[in-house]
Amino acid sequence: MEITYVYTKFRREFGRPGLFSDRAETVMVDIQPNPNLISNFVVKTPRDQASQACVDMCEHPVNTERFESNNSGVNHMEGAWPKDINPRDLEQTVRFKKKIEKEENYVNSLVHLGYVMDHCIRQNNTIDIYQEHFKEDTMEKVPELPTAKTMCVFRDPNKVKRTITGLSWHPDGGRKLAAAYCSLDFQKSPADMSFDSYIWDLENPNYPEMALKPESPLVCLDYNPKDPHTLVGGSYSGQIAFWDTRRGSQPVEYSSLEHNHRDPVYKIIWLQSKTGTDAFSASTDGQILWWDVRKLSEPTERLVLDPSREGNLDRALGAISLEFEPTMPTKFMVGTEQGMVVSCNRKAKTPAEKIVCTYEGHHGPIYAIQRNPFFPKNFLTVGDWTARIWSEDIKESSIMWTKYQMSYLMDACWSPVRPSVFFTVKMEGVLDIWDLLFKQREPTLSVKVSDKPLYSLRIQDNGQVLACGSHSGEAALLQISSGLSTLQKNEKSLMAAMFERETKREKILEARQREIRLKERSRSEQSREDEAGREDGDDDPEELLAKVESDFYSLVETEMRKREKERRAAAPQEEEACDENEMKNEAEDEVKNEEDIVKIEEDKVKNEEDIVKIEEDKVKNEEDIVKTEAESEVKTEAESEVKIEAESEVKIEAESEVKIEAEDEVKIEEEKEEKIEAEDGQTE
Repeated sequence: MEITYVYTKFRREFGRPGLFSDRAETVMVDIQPNPNLISNFVVKTPRDQASQACVDMCEHPVNTERFESNNSGVNHMEGAWPKDINPRDLEQTVRFKKKIEKEENYVNSLVHLGYVMDHCIRQNNTIDIYQEHFKEDTMEKVPELPTAKTMCVFRDPNKVKRTITGLSWHPDGGRKLAAAYCSLDFQKSPADMSFDSYIWDLENPNYPEMALKPESPLVCLDYNPKDPHTLVGGSYSGQIAFWDTRRGSQPVEYSSLEHNHRDPVYKIIWLQSKTGTDAFSASTDGQILWWDVRKLSEPTERLVLDPSREGNLDRALGAISLEFEPTMPTKFMVGTEQGMVVSCNRKAKTPAEKIVCTYEGHHGPIYAIQRNPFFPKNFLTVGDWTARIWSEDIKESSIMWTKYQMSYLMDACWSPVRPSVFFTVKMEGVLDIWDLLFKQREPTLSVKVSDKPLYSLRIQDNGQVLACGSHSGEAALLQISSGLSTLQKNEKSLMAAMFERETKREKILEARQREIRLKERSRSEQSREDEAGREDGDDDPEELLAKVESDFYSLVETEMRKREKERRAAAPQEEEACDENEMKNEAEDEVKNEEDIVKIEEDKVKNEEDIVKIEEDKVKNEEDIVKTEAESEVKTEAESEVKIEAESEVKIEAESEVKIEAEDEVKIEEEKEEKIEAEDGQTE
């Protein structure tokens, strides 16, 4: 059925009708130019000119002023009922509904709405809104630049701003963030400073969801990974406090003053246990204490960080950071104020055996220590101006480190989803994100988070949201880009190869350094023996003069070494680089020497094989010579026999001829004599 629209209008409302006809053109108005108006106009020739000095424009994020909003609810009552009907009376409402359903307008309205509904349903069935038209065409993924954007900022609601010294994410999806507020400036805390710490909800950054009210300001706190309603915190007075958020803001239990720490508790961590109620804490008083939150009257175990392993609290190292890996329940590591990392074993038989080994490498307190979640043998430490990566197998030095920064590094943590990414915060208010597969000498991304120093850092378990605590009591949440929070292809294998390569290199350098030390020790012992032998001899003037000269040169040498040390202290980075290059060159020379030795041995083996071949050829030649000699002897014997026979035959023939000739001569002479005798007889 087609829809037609009919418009009606009276003829008189259209006005006078227009009459059109063909005729020639006529001039209605002719306006002549006015010469007096020429001076008001300037003839400008068009000109095109290219310009390059344009104003540079760039995009820059800016944190605007916070807008405070309040959440309010409205209760909606059921309406559209007549005044004489009570909507809460079921009998009246049912009677009114039956009355409406019997009316003709109600039926017509339903029929009209039925056509509309039918049209909409047919239209939806005609077009498939879920059809993918370009399913086969795959878009190329463009590599995303590393970014970190500020999501929101939690500000301390008190007038006196305090430092955020500790952060902990809610274990159930990271919807909440617990922050510990404390002023660490010694004897500079104002009288009206609040002791409260807060739990913030990510969806409401204006006001904290809950306040924790301890007796002393909290320096650290940690959510229980097995029970999201419980927290444990370490206070500035050395006490341990336990909260259950279902019971309110007040702590459920406190540790006793007689058995707690003597100094502020800088770190507390929950342990992996069956009950989920065990934790251990570290303090600068040199003690590691184990607690059961069900009974905080006294610690369940105690360890004194005495490097001499005698348990002397006066010589103990002040603990300022802790590390515990749930996959290694008996091992833990402690970062100290003296720049030393202490590796401990809780299940050792004696207290002396609990301190396994130490790692030295920092010039100041170690503010953070954490194992790599993918490679637990490698751990990260932050102290002084550098961040260092260590291997448990090498205790002399770290396998990787950053260059010295311009300000102190206060905290660091590994990415839980990428083994090559870690984060550091500095006193400049800058967050540095390091990707070891992309860059090793410089951070991949540096973000200016705050104008105040950053003291604490904690990342969510999904690796996408990062929380930074500042000196002014602001906790900034940053959204990490997908490139830094998504595991890359072959990243684990590449990082494993990198750690293994650097560990082997450090082992070679360590062995070389140990060899140099042994040589120096042997030389010093030899020089001492020579000096002792000289002292035993007679004190000749020449020997005394030589001794005085050697002492003078030794003093000059020590003074030069002292100045060299001062110069190295002024430029530690250059010296470290030079030493590393020297040690690396020495290691390369050793490898080359070993390769040359192997080549020489191979040549020696080849020469021996050639000598054996020559001897075999010599034996063969001797056999050939013997053979040829035997053949020649046989041949010569045969020839000599033939020659002798020929000679004997020739001799016999010659003798026979001579004999015949002699007989002939004798016969001729006899005939001559007979003839002469005959002639003589005739003559007579």
